[in-house]
Amino acid sequence: MNDHDQPLADARLRGASAFQLLHWMAAGRLDARRLATLHAEAIARENPRLRAFTALAPDVMQDAAASDARRRAQGPIGRLDGLTVAVKDNIDVAGLPTALGLGTRARSVERDAGVVARLRAAGAVILGKTSLDEGTLGSAGITAPGGAIAHPQRADIVAGGSSAGSAVAVATGQCAFAIGTDTLGSTRIPASHCGVFGLRPTPGEIAMRGVVKSARRLDSVGLLARSVQDLALVLQVLNAYDPDDPRSRRRRIALAPPDWEPGRLRSGCIADLGAIGVAPAVQAVFARALDTLGRELGERSRIDTAGYDFTRMRRAGLLVMEAELALELAEDLADEARGPSPRLRALLGYAQARSAVDYAAADRMIDRAVVLARRLFEAIDVLVLPSVPHGPYAIAEGERANDADLTAFASLAGCPAISLPMGTLDDGLPVGLQLVGAPGSDLRLIDLAEVCAARLDAAPVYPLAPA
Repeated sequence: MNDHDQPLADARLRGASAFQLLHWMAAGRLDARRLATLHAEAIARENPRLRAFTALAPDVMQDAAASDARRRAQGPIGRLDGLTVAVKDNIDVAGLPTALGLGTRARSVERDAGVVARLRAAGAVILGKTSLDEGTLGSAGITAPGGAIAHPQRADIVAGGSSAGSAVAVATGQCAFAIGTDTLGSTRIPASHCGVFGLRPTPGEIAMRGVVKSARRLDSVGLLARSVQDLALVLQVLNAYDPDDPRSRRRRIALAPPDWEPGRLRSGCIADLGAIGVAPAVQAVFARALDTLGRELGERSRIDTAGYDFTRMRRAGLLVMEAELALELAEDLADEARGPSPRLRALLGYAQARSAVDYAAADRMIDRAVVLARRLFEAIDVLVLPSVPHGPYAIAEGERANDADLTAFASLAGCPAISLPMGTLDDGLPVGLQLVGAPGSDLRLIDLAEVCAARLDAAPVYPLAPA
């Protein structure tokens, strides 16, 4: 009996990439209803431990059955037909609340966000909403109202944030892929900690209508998956101009395909990672990854970061984020009984106490990052660095201030960036490699990430489970 004749075991389905799941559906070996049932049952069984989901969509099984009926009658309606997708709980899904981890936002919304509407149009089955740090303001996944979102391998370790639930859902095989958001690193940080692939596209490539804004200039819809190929598939489905989103960009041509010149790639690596706070253990994994990649990274340059203050950049982005969230959550803050926690109130209160001059200074720091990136990408094609300065740490520590120091630069500069697994630390927990490209180079970056991922072969065996 060859592999095609073998039944597909549940664990194999849960660990497969979205691309592989589509292949099995096309071959008649898998139907959408079985996949949706498998994921819904996994959530029911494991969510009390993981706390990755806040709600399941009520029409999951009907949508999966409709996908199966379409396949039998006429073939799939889109490139994602039958795949289950988990959506971060700051993105509108009709019929479900967009709660942001706040008790003041329990009312269901009536209209899908633009990104959710495109998912449905491509045939995806919306599985449910995923947990996040309260108000999207966090980098560890520990401030969700139901309790800290657990790392897939150890309940006492942070999963990263704020898109923690989406990353955990992907790593544990509770969905085919997931949608998050990334303002200062909220997709790439949990991708690194959970050992999955996370993409922050160039802002404007995926419309933000119906997504609660954390910082309009910095926000991007983020993608989380179990393979680079999945990121490319979903990006090209979701990439679209939306006239109702003031920051959506209309391209004169379609998103350009990869066009790296073989042997001509110019990559840049930071000369002194220790000087910017990268832990020695992460430096060691990163050094091994660079040795393994060798030719894949082409001609390498050492980047002197004397003019780059990553901590100040992150703090500037954080002030802008806190200020915009204070405006976004004004009604929630007015509700003393059900509104934000004292922690979130304090963070937003800090911004409210700053002056307009302080905000303008932060905005100028963002401009500085844009100019630095322009100069940088005149000399190189891709910046290569760790995703996070350290590995996953104990929940009991609380959130570390420098979690987003290495991800914030791409956010402030308006660059696309990908985190992919590059290896594990001595405790067996994953750490990510980050690739940052010039604005608009999303597909080039994905192409390089796929080459690097294949060479490193560092992705864990999915679905991840407690050690």
